[in-house]
Amino acid sequence: MKYLLLLSFCFLFLQGKAQNSGSSNEPDSIKKTVMATYYHRKFEGRRTTSGVKYRAKKLTAAHRTLPMGTLITVTNPDNGKSVVVKVNDRGPFSKKLAIDLSESAAKQIGIFRQGIAKVSLSYTLE
Repeated sequence: MKYLLLLSFCFLFLQGKAQNSGSSNEPDSIKKTVMATYYHRKFEGRRTTSGVKYRAKKLTAAHRTLPMGTLITVTNPDNGKSVVVKVNDRGPFSKKLAIDLSESAAKQIGIFRQGIAKVSLSYTLE
């Protein structure tokens, strides 16, 4: 009888582990509220850290630590507008700022001409 109980317990334990391990393969979404700015027009055509030229009309961004190519959803909490940008550069180099947006991305979420604005970032690391 003891062996039957032990066997049942082991079966239930392993079944629970198998169910939990299936969900751990899905990447977790990371959400942060940070301060953002955008590239000045003088950077148009200059090479980014990834090697491509900065283009104000593209939806790109600079981040200090995220891997190149990471897609980030940037949302302006003041108006609810959001845009998806691709990390292709390093920066900003001020500790107060977490992300530099391209001019087009800043315009789409309504922070262009503000200089600095609070935004929400959402991304997944795989």
